[in-house]
Amino acid sequence: MPASTELFRFPLVSFLYERGWRQSFSIWGGFPGPEKEFELIKDYLKPVLGGSIIDASCGSGMFSRLFAKSGLFSLVVALDFSETMLQQCYDFIKQDKNFPQENLIMVRADISRLPFPSSSVDAVHAGAALHCWPSPSSAVAEISRVLKPGGMFVATTYIVDGPFSYLPLSRPLRQNIAQISGSHVFLSEKELEELCTSCGLVNFTSTRNRMFVMISAMKPVV
Repeated sequence: MPASTELFRFPLVSFLYERGWRQSFSIWGGFPGPEKEFELIKDYLKPVLGGSIIDASCGSGMFSRLFAKSGLFSLVVALDFSETMLQQCYDFIKQDKNFPQENLIMVRADISRLPFPSSSVDAVHAGAALHCWPSPSSAVAEISRVLKPGGMFVATTYIVDGPFSYLPLSRPLRQNIAQISGSHVFLSEKELEELCTSCGLVNFTSTRNRMFVMISAMKPVV
């Protein structure tokens, strides 16, 4: 597995994820913070509220738990490849005596091989994950497969634009980063739109704040 995937399987990294790691995204990347991000996500997901949602690459379940506690979804799937992240999610749930456990299931799976039937899920969320996937195109294609017609995909990542995007060696450098670490550097919202479009998704939208970007796209209604 790529280094970026294996990193999140280390118990210490999983332990630290909600204890400073994820919070640091607000400082260096312009991420609004979990509460504000959750409000933005809900706006994007209005067409499918009441349905099922996969929180893909959920980490320690920060947003999985928010989805479940909101009561806005019939089923929440907290999905991650890291067993230590899922253990952290389980531990956080057990610490909350009022958590609606019947509304959430945890699944360990590869984002590029989702264990769900085609056209079976109303929404997929991927928070701060796109850049960590070994093959974003394979992952988004798989997400498109499992979404129902009219289903929504919402994700956050970061964009490194500005002067860096004009450097003549930026593309080879990105390829080297991807090969070595498994991480991907996105240079524009257009690149993310093309990723979604190539995987059969439509109605792309995005919201920016410095490096932070939240995107949404829909599986077409046939």
